[in-house]
Amino acid sequence: EVQLVESGGALVQAGGSLRLSCAASGFTFDDEKTIAWIRHLPGKAREGVACINVGNGIARYADSVKGRFTISSDNEKNMVYLQMNSLKPEDTAVYSCAVSSDFEAGLAPHFYDNWGQGTQVTVSS
Repeated sequence: EVQLVESGGALVQAGGSLRLSCAASGFTFDDEKTIAWIRHLPGKAREGVACINVGNGIARYADSVKGRFTISSDNEKNMVYLQMNSLKPEDTAVYSCAVSSDFEAGLAPHFYDNWGQGTQVTVSS
C-alpha cells in the first residue's frame, strides 16, 4: 500500500524559511516515479509547486516559487523534501506530496495517483 506522510508545516513570518518532509512507503524509488509537492487553499485550485523524478533527479518548479523553493530526495531513506525560502503570505496553503508512475509527469495535479494528507503552512505578513 502506497503511503505518503508529510511533516514540517508551521506558522512563519514573511521572509522566513521552512523545510517540509515527505516520508514515502509502499513503492520503489526508481526512475519511473515522479514525486510532487502540491498546495491547496480552500476555494482555490490546487497548484503543483515542484516535482522531481526520483531516479534521475530532474526537478521542475512553478514560476511562482522558482528561485525560492528547492525539491530534493533521499532515495536511501525514501524521503522527499521541499526547502522553502523567502516565504510570502501567498504561499499559505496545505502542502501535500503525491506520487506518479509517469516518469515524465509535470506539475499538474492530474498526473498524480496517490496523495498524503498534507501539512499546513501559514505565512504571516
